[in-house]
Amino acid sequence: MRQVRQILRLKHEVGLGQRAIASSLGLSRDAVRSGLQRAQAAGLAWPLPAELDDEALERRLFPAAGPTLRAAVNIDWAEVHQEMQRKGATLQQLHLEHLESHPGSICYSQYCKRYKTWARQLKSYMRQCHPPGEKVFVDYAGKTMDILEIATGHTRKVQIFVGVMGASNYTFVDAHWSQQLPEWIAAHVRMFEFFGAVPRVLVCDNLKSGVTKVSRTDPVVNATYQHMAEHYGAVVIPARSRHPKDKAKVEGGVNVVTRWILFRLRKQVFHSLGELRQAMGRLLAELNERRFQKIPGNRRTAYESLDLPAMLPLPQSPYVYAEFHKTRVGLDQCVQVDGRPYSVPPHLAGKEVELRLTASAVEVLHGGKRVTSHERGPGSEPAIHPEHLTPSQRHYAQWCPEDALAWGMTVGANVHAFLQARLPRVLYKERGYRMTNGLKRLVREFGEQRLDAACERALQLGTTSLSSLRSILAHQLERLDASQPDEAAFEHGNVRGSGYYH
Repeated sequence: MRQVRQILRLKHEVGLGQRAIASSLGLSRDAVRSGLQRAQAAGLAWPLPAELDDEALERRLFPAAGPTLRAAVNIDWAEVHQEMQRKGATLQQLHLEHLESHPGSICYSQYCKRYKTWARQLKSYMRQCHPPGEKVFVDYAGKTMDILEIATGHTRKVQIFVGVMGASNYTFVDAHWSQQLPEWIAAHVRMFEFFGAVPRVLVCDNLKSGVTKVSRTDPVVNATYQHMAEHYGAVVIPARSRHPKDKAKVEGGVNVVTRWILFRLRKQVFHSLGELRQAMGRLLAELNERRFQKIPGNRRTAYESLDLPAMLPLPQSPYVYAEFHKTRVGLDQCVQVDGRPYSVPPHLAGKEVELRLTASAVEVLHGGKRVTSHERGPGSEPAIHPEHLTPSQRHYAQWCPEDALAWGMTVGANVHAFLQARLPRVLYKERGYRMTNGLKRLVREFGEQRLDAACERALQLGTTSLSSLRSILAHQLERLDASQPDEAAFEHGNVRGSGYYH
């Protein structure tokens, strides 16, 4: 008993751990642990009472074996198994709690041995102890259901989505037209609404809608699926390829759903997805309320007591479905979505960007940051933000005939009159824009006064072409008196002159 006294002193007075106590006293750690457990079970604290001699201490620590061992047979191992499902539970702590209510019962080693013997009677999937609220296992059932369309008379196959919670086996079932990405995401959103909470980890198969690149060590999760998980605060951990045991819960859940739901609906004829979902919902409620065979309760009660308290709450804002696509910006500084160009900042021309597409918006991401967004709409007309244009592009986009006429008035009344006569005959904006720029070039070459005079001369001659205007300026014809007829200033046999007609 001297060693036991030393163990208690070093533990409670010095504050050493079990490893340090064993090294100091030359004992094994099992002996130190056993002494501490027996002292705790006997209700002994340090310092020990002065009147407690070694014989009395031995009787307290090692009570005589008797009928108390038979009482240990009445341990409710099903309750112990349920307690082991809780986060932080250990057999050692449960054994200590058992000794508090049943002093002198079986030791820790026997407690573990008998529990493991009882656990072997359970099915294999029940031996996997998943932390409450941590994981949900999702997959599609191999069996499909049929829906008969009244309008066409054709039968369409419907995919069955199954989700199973890890700790409680609480099951969710939904029907969808396909396994494509929108249906895959919608199934998860409906599952979270059914649970009323969100598990921390999503364990899925390696289908294309969930995993973009299959890898044993570093899988790449679909960007939309990852975005949905981040919205709900969950993490996606795909199962390894060709390792069904990684998602054994949902593999067993698919078998249960096939037997207790799909098989029972095999003779019914459904004409819409809503009818099928209602019928499956009724049978799903029965499935989740069926009693367990070897442990008390059912899937619903186990979910409410184990999983639900440990799960994450639903976010306040609803999830908005969004797809992510990588593309390269064209030299026109636009990206194409459904055949419609959407503008991006000019410095991203020719660079790779990521598109976040929702039903109502087009967002452009570069370097993990949003650089611009557009309202998504039909048609093929380009959606251009003015701030995405270069100065020259912005000038052309904002040009209108009224601006050209206002500029002409600043140069001269004749230039304004020239534009008034010319612009109405221009059918396309581009030709009017080019003609205005041509007049501005003439101003830079010949000056405003000469251009105004040349425009007056051109209007008198009845011409409004830029080539005629440039010819007038080049030959300085705007300086001639328009009232005098033009005559040749040289003698020639083929030129009669003005006197010929008088």
